[in-house]
Amino acid sequence: MPYSSRPVVVVSKCLGFAACRYDGQIVPSPAVNRLKSRVRFIPVCPELEIGLGVPRQHIRIVETRGRRRLVQPATGRDCTLAMNRFSSEFLSSPGGVDGFILKSRSPSCGLKDVKVYRDDGPLSKPVSGRGTGFFASAVLERFPGLAVVDDIGLEDPAVRKVFLVRLFAHSAWRRSERTKNVVRSKISSPGTGQGRAG
Repeated sequence: MPYSSRPVVVVSKCLGFAACRYDGQIVPSPAVNRLKSRVRFIPVCPELEIGLGVPRQHIRIVETRGRRRLVQPATGRDCTLAMNRFSSEFLSSPGGVDGFILKSRSPSCGLKDVKVYRDDGPLSKPVSGRGTGFFASAVLERFPGLAVVDDIGLEDPAVRKVFLVRLFAHSAWRRSERTKNVVRSKISSPGTGQGRAG
């Protein structure tokens, strides 16, 4: 498949692209690896992008009176504003994107299985239930119609099939729309030797 016609997928960078997990490890993902010849990946690590190093002290989601924050207990750093700003800027910039593959359980990228804590103290216990990471929340809000999956879901054949169908369908639609726009532009541009539509 030509590189330019492949679906574009934003992927958590730790999933086989760089050793950028909080503990300095890379996370092998056989399903992601198999897709490398079929899609065009845009790897990203939101935690690195907001200035957290590798390895780094872990961050967690803390909920107080219904308000959630992203904090680093060991340093007392509140990463909420930085993560929200990065998510907004990054998700406004990629242009044509067809899907996302995100790291499960991550306080930045987890889709549904992220621990949420009562406070940022060292002995804090998780609250009941799980939540969505800050970057993942921004993805779901900005791209409600796109194919989005985490690395665990991608290993499930049924989930993977649904993801790929949605991914390639959106990619085909996006290319079709781009072609239509090019044709419209040529028809409406003066000096092309063709009349205006209508």
